[in-house]
Amino acid sequence: MQHRSKYCGEVSVEDIGKQIILQGWVQRRRDHGGLIFIDLRDRAGLVQSVIDPKAAPEVFAVAESVRTEYVLEITGTVSPRPDGTENANLPTGMVEVKIEKLDVLNTSNTPPFPIEDGITTDEMVRLKYRYLDLRRPEMQRRLFLRHRVIKMIRDFMDEHGFIEVETPILIKSTPEGARDYLVPSRLYAGKFYALPQSPQQLKQLLMVAGFDKYFQIAKCFRDEDPRADRQPEFTQLDLEMSFVKQEEIFELIDELYIKVVEGVSDKKLMSKPFPRLTYADALNRYGIDKPDLRFGMELFDLTDVGNGSEFKVFQSSEQIKGICAEDCAGYSRSQIDELTEMAKKYGAKGLATIALTEDGIKSPIAKFLKEEEIAAIIERAGAKIGDLIMIVADRPKIVAQALANLRNAMGTRLGLRDDSILAFAWVVDFPLFDWAEDEGRWDPSHHPFTMPHEDDIHMLETDPGKARSQAYDLVCNGSELASGSIRIHRRDIQNKIFQLINLSAEEIHDRFEHMLEAFEFGAPPHGGVAPGIDRLITILTDDDNIRQVMAFPKTATGIDPMTDAPSSVDAKQLKELHIRIVED
Repeated sequence: MQHRSKYCGEVSVEDIGKQIILQGWVQRRRDHGGLIFIDLRDRAGLVQSVIDPKAAPEVFAVAESVRTEYVLEITGTVSPRPDGTENANLPTGMVEVKIEKLDVLNTSNTPPFPIEDGITTDEMVRLKYRYLDLRRPEMQRRLFLRHRVIKMIRDFMDEHGFIEVETPILIKSTPEGARDYLVPSRLYAGKFYALPQSPQQLKQLLMVAGFDKYFQIAKCFRDEDPRADRQPEFTQLDLEMSFVKQEEIFELIDELYIKVVEGVSDKKLMSKPFPRLTYADALNRYGIDKPDLRFGMELFDLTDVGNGSEFKVFQSSEQIKGICAEDCAGYSRSQIDELTEMAKKYGAKGLATIALTEDGIKSPIAKFLKEEEIAAIIERAGAKIGDLIMIVADRPKIVAQALANLRNAMGTRLGLRDDSILAFAWVVDFPLFDWAEDEGRWDPSHHPFTMPHEDDIHMLETDPGKARSQAYDLVCNGSELASGSIRIHRRDIQNKIFQLINLSAEEIHDRFEHMLEAFEFGAPPHGGVAPGIDRLITILTDDDNIRQVMAFPKTATGIDPMTDAPSSVDAKQLKELHIRIVED
């Protein structure tokens, strides 16, 4: 094997007349009129090569045995393609390589699916043969884009004075929301390490250590229920800063994301810098804390109108809100029924509709409402002839869930969710706690290291449910891309938060004494954010799940079909780890 001259996809008219050496895989082999054509492919693209039996009979004999995905090394001279055979759709389409020498570096079985773009092969098969799936050009483009984005991030962080610090993968189990993945210790019977859900405590301790600006491209592990945008392990940009206000963090990430998006894609940013939206405003206007801002169709409140009407469903409802879909008044009964079932899927008891047609108002609830009440609904909806008003009446949480999902569905159906546009926004002022009804205690809305809003610290003693946190999310097109907060840096406040989430003094000491003690040694005020790299790449590539942009992902159920993980281990390994499997 010799040293190749260049990648296959880089051969151009500038190489005409040159003898070159290429190495790669056979995309296809064609026999045409006594000539054999081989399209040779590598990570840069493919180039056509040709063997003339008269010029190279021995090479021709070897080429007759070549099949798809064989690994070849060819030596030949670059020539212009004959007139009329050029391929303007191929970067190398103006030239071909006349093969003078051909070596088969390895043979190949017939692949289980074509090594080409646009295949419809079942994902389980693709993941089982992921090394073949990754040969496909579109998969390689995704990973090259991922590489470029991560390199841009590293360069950006370095330019802004951040130091990259690697934090341990084996840490102490201190559950912070999701389940930990546990790693048993061989040397210490009955003891376990945990894989980090994030480097949260470690990066805060780096701030105590005085590093001021930290970042890393961090692997995180969470034993969560599977979902399209989740994986057992994922990658995030993790960063932390001392002596910082949240607006400084927003400005930094705005600058970074604008640079990345404009540097690697053709997508348009809806606004620069990214707008700020309070949690309360997001729920009020969109029903969700990660709204898609590419289109309007905002929720409007009808509680006072409905409660005062003669319609019993409205009279007894805690909240009544609606959305207005333009030019949908002509929806059929079956289409309305489909939307109703969608609302029910998210907890609503039903869906009330008012269609403003050329022939007048069509609505199953019109007979229960006075003319002035219908007029008030139309006014608040901002509706016109041709529009469809959809109304949900229930508890606020259900109203928000049902209408938020209806809004997103209608945005897709009406073509309002333009994939060429990225609508970023910061959502701020989240509640500090959520009430866990089943367990009768407070849960942190983000995580227990989030600093309360300065004006609300006194509420920790009097009314913790009303306290706002200094937490924030970066959202884009209906997805959460980053989450962060200003952190607690004082022992007294951190200890109070632990007590409110019902940790005993013994649990606090066992799990978090190392942090609490550190806060007594001059811990500076600090804060940070953790943008998810997998989700960012997914949005940039218009993919529908993060598995498409990861080299070796698990399935949606957490299985690796290629290596058959998770798998059983032998009894000797279990004995060394002091573990016995107990069947249910």
